[in-house]
Amino acid sequence: MGPADSGSRPWTGILLSASLLTAWCLPAAAQIIPRDNPLITIQNPLAKPTISASQNTVTEHREMVTFYCGTMDINVTIHWVFQNQPLVFNERMLLSADGKVLTLLTVQREDSGTYQCEAWDTLETQSSDTTFLEVNYGPDSIKIKWEPGVASGEVVEVLEGSTVNFQVETQSHPDPDYTWIFPNNYKLPTTMRTLTIDTVSREHEGMFRCLVSNNATLLSRLGALTVRVLEKLTKPQVEAPTWDLVENVGPVNLTCQTTHRRVQVQWFLGDQPLLPSERLTLLDDNLTLVIHSLRRDDTGPYECEIWHWGSRARSDPLGLTINYGPDRVDITRGFSSSAVVGTIHERLNSSLILQCQAESKPEAEYRWFLEHSAVVYVGKQLVIGALTQEHKGVCSCRASNSLTMVTRFASVLIQVDPCESRARHLLPNQPVSLTEADIFSSRVLETPASFMHSVTPRTSSAHCHPAIPVTFVDLEMLYSNVLVRLQNLALTKSRAVDTCFFESHRNSPRTWK
Repeated sequence: MGPADSGSRPWTGILLSASLLTAWCLPAAAQIIPRDNPLITIQNPLAKPTISASQNTVTEHREMVTFYCGTMDINVTIHWVFQNQPLVFNERMLLSADGKVLTLLTVQREDSGTYQCEAWDTLETQSSDTTFLEVNYGPDSIKIKWEPGVASGEVVEVLEGSTVNFQVETQSHPDPDYTWIFPNNYKLPTTMRTLTIDTVSREHEGMFRCLVSNNATLLSRLGALTVRVLEKLTKPQVEAPTWDLVENVGPVNLTCQTTHRRVQVQWFLGDQPLLPSERLTLLDDNLTLVIHSLRRDDTGPYECEIWHWGSRARSDPLGLTINYGPDRVDITRGFSSSAVVGTIHERLNSSLILQCQAESKPEAEYRWFLEHSAVVYVGKQLVIGALTQEHKGVCSCRASNSLTMVTRFASVLIQVDPCESRARHLLPNQPVSLTEADIFSSRVLETPASFMHSVTPRTSSAHCHPAIPVTFVDLEMLYSNVLVRLQNLALTKSRAVDTCFFESHRNSPRTWK
């Protein structure tokens, strides 16, 4: 058996008996070398497959697409490629038994891209050209964004006078057309997804709408946005009641007056944020501050501040005048003493000065009443130049406040010694003789105001002849009846004083003889 010639059919097998293979062994030099290997099959190269589609532009969710892979080769396997990656099959895809027909039953936007088919055998692979599937979709739901501005619920707040940009966001292919509609239904001649408004005013307040249309899918959607224009805030004003405020009378309402709407309100007390309490409550969106049971220290000052995210303004401070009193009435003696007196002992014909005082706003009105006299004395001070028996008894001071309608009393008991005082009344240019007894017994000298106007307290001195200086230790004056008290006058010699005169730093000396 020799090798087959080139015109014969290839051998499909050789049957030799075991004995022949064992017995017929040629030397190595005499081995038969066949021209061709009868076991190798001759195969032509694979042809490039072709790809086609039933349609290359479709609308999402409405249509299906079929791809065909054409090849003349047999005994090949068809593989599909999407976007240069092996195609991942899903429930929306259908593949024929020979793999040459791929059907997308319901097209979606993620199916858009390039497709290829490949023919494989055991030795090589051939790829088709690519074909592109375009899927039209949208517009999807619309979202309108803005800058600058702040969302407040379903409303967008923008600041008056600012420049605001609105931009529509949606998914759509191909790009849609945009039609903007102003609050007054005016349609803007624009097809851009962005709308810019320079210098926003109150006229722009309302609902902005944008109609988004896809001419390929024939779908349209309408987006809407409600815009609120916030004004630049001006200074508010704190208003208080016009009537007189009285302690422990209330409640009292303070109002933050403003023409602006939709603002936040913050109150300040003494430049510190006011914290509501049982006595301080807020009403009407914090526009009203209620002060319960008014106190004298509730004078403030009070301020209110209005604000929104883009602006704030604070009022001028407002102080309250709280009327109160009079509180406890005290009677003191003299001009500078603060000791409260209850009983006074004085000699007949001596002088007496009483003061009546009480905490009150406004200043209390004072009236003096003597037990044995029908005369009513008006004023804070009661000056008695010479005590008589009519002055003895209860002396009362009444303090009253016409705004609070409160009246309070205090009294002192005056006891008059029947022994006459040695005090002397002086008139201008009236000669008088002072003795050591007069001086060291602290006698009181009284003179009309016209005379004493030439004497200046704490800057006056007295001189006596012959050359005996006399120095004031205490000099007291009243505006109505001027009273001079000479106390503990110092003498250089123990002798009688012949002549004395007052000397003022501002006035001419006046001589007493």
